[in-house]
Amino acid sequence: MEIPPPKPSIVQRRKNLVIGSAINPHDSSVFHNLSLIAFFAWVGLGADGLSSSSYGPEEAFLALGEHIYLGVFVAIASAITIFVISASYAQIIELFPSGGGGYLVASKLLSPSFGMIAGCALLIDYVLTITISIASGADALFSFLPMEWLPYKLHFAVAGVALLSILNLRGIKESILPLVPIFLTFIFTHAFGILYAFFSRVSDFPELTHQTTTDIHNTYSELGLIGMFVLVLRAYSMGAGTYTGIEAVSNGLNILREPRVQTGKRTMRYMSVSLAFTVVGLMLAYLLYRVEPQSGKTLNAVLFEQIVANWGTLGYAFVLVALFSEAAILFVAAQSGFLAGPRVLANMALDRWMPTKFAMLSDRFVSQNGILLMGITAVITMILTQGSVRLLVVLYSINVFITFVLSQLGMVRHWWQSRNKVRDWTKKFFINGIGLILCTFILISVTFIKFHEGGWVTLVVTGGLIVLSIAIKRHYEYTSRLLRRLDDLVATTTSSVGHRTDAELAQLQAAIPACDPNAKTAVLLVNGFNGLGLHTLFSIIRLFQGVFKNFIFVQVGVIDAGTFKGADEIKALETTAHQEVNRYVEFMNREGYCAEGYSSVGIDVIDEIAELAPRIVEKFPNAVFFGGQLVFPEDTFLSRWLHNYIVFAIQRRYYHQGVPFVILPIRV
Repeated sequence: MEIPPPKPSIVQRRKNLVIGSAINPHDSSVFHNLSLIAFFAWVGLGADGLSSSSYGPEEAFLALGEHIYLGVFVAIASAITIFVISASYAQIIELFPSGGGGYLVASKLLSPSFGMIAGCALLIDYVLTITISIASGADALFSFLPMEWLPYKLHFAVAGVALLSILNLRGIKESILPLVPIFLTFIFTHAFGILYAFFSRVSDFPELTHQTTTDIHNTYSELGLIGMFVLVLRAYSMGAGTYTGIEAVSNGLNILREPRVQTGKRTMRYMSVSLAFTVVGLMLAYLLYRVEPQSGKTLNAVLFEQIVANWGTLGYAFVLVALFSEAAILFVAAQSGFLAGPRVLANMALDRWMPTKFAMLSDRFVSQNGILLMGITAVITMILTQGSVRLLVVLYSINVFITFVLSQLGMVRHWWQSRNKVRDWTKKFFINGIGLILCTFILISVTFIKFHEGGWVTLVVTGGLIVLSIAIKRHYEYTSRLLRRLDDLVATTTSSVGHRTDAELAQLQAAIPACDPNAKTAVLLVNGFNGLGLHTLFSIIRLFQGVFKNFIFVQVGVIDAGTFKGADEIKALETTAHQEVNRYVEFMNREGYCAEGYSSVGIDVIDEIAELAPRIVEKFPNAVFFGGQLVFPEDTFLSRWLHNYIVFAIQRRYYHQGVPFVILPIRV
């Protein structure tokens, strides 16, 4: 008799309506359907860098003061930097085909501690990516609306964060597809505007060359060679926000379509070419049209108005669409924070620098806890800063270059150590070396320039997150030592238990009396053949001497951010769960007990176990379920926060199903 699945509750139905129904992890096409081709990755991960053209070139251009024609050199330097950083991250993609963001690169190539620092810097950066992108978009949008609506701008920005959070909870593609038209509109309007500016003023290029030469001589006369060099470098570093989105592609490699390396490198090319074209094009267009700042308008707005000055109504419509798409793409840029931020958080959780709950996936195969944390933190930051883009830009400009420097340093070290193993190591070393020099210069410059303007706040917040990560890591290491103590206590008992094939296990079970379905049956939830599971088993035998004749072992392999990488990883997880359960079965058979094992894999342990319970109870109606719970020497805030106490949640679920469940305390 097949037990029908339970009807979804009201809460579940509402959740399915807003976020979407669960996705089957055993569907062979799930990885293909959830992954992104290069174009969609360009939209979701590349929009951050491309949107920075809304403010990056302007910041650099205005930093030149009266010497605007030196902007030609700033534009060239910016384009070179974009291609160098992109090329260096393309090498990171090749070296880390399963995902190589700054956290993993620094962890593997420098040390776990350097990786933790890079990860903390990235987390702050991605929160600020979300905040500044939506705040900038709100500023641009409300500049078109009536002044009396201005007090609602902050409310609108907060609602924007909430909306993007919901879209990302639905899934990767669901969060990107609605943004594609906005992205393409921005690309079309800005590419057209830049090309039109070039071709309509092509006769002015000789004059541009003359003015640039004159500006060089005038600046040299006023400031000297060193002064002119410092002015150009300062303007170059003030446009540092232009490069902040490049890292997102390598960090989000796991969400790309196979073959991931080729898809990632293609996405990187799309982003670098489009970003370099937009940055250089805008800065040269500023010079060709001799754009000057106007109160209440961005330089891009002034530029587009001058381009279409004689177009009449059509020109007004073009400017409106171009500037609206510029405002809207800033909302799209926030998407990279929601895509890459939770991934960094999940990787740090897998390495125990962050709570392990952030490595868990929802039934939509997204890092739900990470998305919620990024969204909530962005809302808090938005409220605390009142959505001030000027302040957010200061906070935003530093952290990403901490990660850039550590990543490039790790790659330089790797190529040097591998110089005798890699044929073209010199080329690779040179690319990452140039990237390291550029990123180090920008980091030092931006930190020095922005420190007293609020940059110190970023350093303090990042430092606080680093201290918290160290505390979390130490707690997990302390817990591991306690668990090893449990394993040591049962070493002698389990010394004779080894891995056996299914055929060998079947021969062993043939000598054991068949299970009596009506006999008392103990069902033990386990998570690996370890000290916790064995201590719980021994407690059952000691406390209920002779009561239970059958022993059933249940294990659920959890699909988290570490295992959700492909069908092979899921299959390996299923095999491991099956083998671990078989070890318990073999051990109890040796002791003369009838034993069986059940295993499965899934996103949520509670849901998987709740589905297994009716099958077990149907076969063994006198079953009692057991779970072991660690009892720490001291009940601290960290122990309560960092451990999920999942057996209590299972007990509550079984309570509603009418299934008896006993929790046994295991002191460590």
